This record gives sequence, structure tokens and C-alpha cells, in this order.
Amino acid sequence: MNISRTVLKPWAPQFLSILRMVAAASYITHGTTKLFAWPASVLPNGGTIPLNTMAGAGGLIEIILGPLLLVGLFTRPVAFLVCGEMAVAFFTVHFKRGFWPILNGGEVAVLYCFLWLYISAVGPGPLSLDAMRGGDSA
Repeated sequence: MNISRTVLKPWAPQFLSILRMVAAASYITHGTTKLFAWPASVLPNGGTIPLNTMAGAGGLIEIILGPLLLVGLFTRPVAFLVCGEMAVAFFTVHFKRGFWPILNGGEVAVLYCFLWLYISAVGPGPLSLDAMRGGDSA
């Protein structure tokens, strides 16, 4: 008996939705730390990042598009956009520090980039507003 095939496989679509929701909730906090210093500031002396910077623009993307990913609304195009944001973040910030994400601090950006690319390809899963409104579910 293969437990992953018999027990878990039927739940794969729901797990996809849960993955999207958990990732989106975490992604949103990247924006809130930048723009609201909540739950903490990312700056060494506290405070928020100005909106007229690349990091500020990234924070806006994260707090505006993140909730759409969380609820699964317009998921495919939104996931594709934030995938691009994460690629830009990696190559403009982290890659300058070296090639390897483990050494340049870019692991999270790379993982989010490919996670959102995957979500843009496969859809939000059944637990989403897209699925509820008769649109895309997987």
C-alpha cells in the first residue's frame, strides 16, 4: 500500500490551495514589514521603507497583490506578475552578492519566484474565489 497514492493523492488539489494560501500569507508580511514596520521593521533602526524606492515598490506589490493570491482571485496573472517581482528582486539585490542563493541571501526570492511561476501555470486550486466564480480552479 502506497499511502501517498491512496490517501494523499485525492487531496492534491486542496493541498495546492493550502500551499497558495500559506505562501501568500507569508508573502504579504514581506510587504507589511517594509511599508508598515509590522510585525517588525526590516530597517536596522526601525521605521518604514520609502515608497519611491525599489524596495518600497516591492512592498506595494506585496500588500496589494498578496491578498489576491491569498483568496485566489485572478490568480494566474497575479502569480505571474509577482513571479516577475521576485526575479527582479533576486537579480537586482541578491545576485550582486554572488551566484549562490544560499550565500547571497536570495533563497526566499528564488523560492517565491518559482512557486508563483508554478501557481501561474497550474492555477489556484479548488479553494479559491476563482473556482467559486466558475473560473479557474486548477
